[in-house]
Amino acid sequence: MTTLEIGAVVAERTVHLTRASLVRYAGASGDFNPIHYNDAVAERVGLPGVLAHGMLTMGLAVETIVEWLGDSGRILDYGVRFTRPVVVDTESGADVTVVAKIGAVDDEAVRVDLTVSHDGTTVLGKAQVRVRAAS
Repeated sequence: MTTLEIGAVVAERTVHLTRASLVRYAGASGDFNPIHYNDAVAERVGLPGVLAHGMLTMGLAVETIVEWLGDSGRILDYGVRFTRPVVVDTESGADVTVVAKIGAVDDEAVRVDLTVSHDGTTVLGKAQVRVRAAS
């Protein structure tokens, strides 16, 4: 692991989602809600377009720190608030950017704060991961 100084960035990445990404995730998760692949349905229910699955966004966000951790089994707790949707354009897709910073440190655990954004807007609020401190 890198330094455990509060505010230190320990990982960051941008993930490009496409409509094909959503179809693959739907197949893996069993979530075939048409708002995740059908523009007409999304529009009919008042959405700005086809949305990425919230759990997909949540999963790709936490995956950002796995290489830094070295062992995903060190994750003790993870929680987020879904604040804004990730609209996945049929042509250009959507980029989701994740920045992971040390939020708090004690003898037993480290809190990693994730800033997860799309198109300049935070899409997951209070995204925090507690991980077991390294031995």
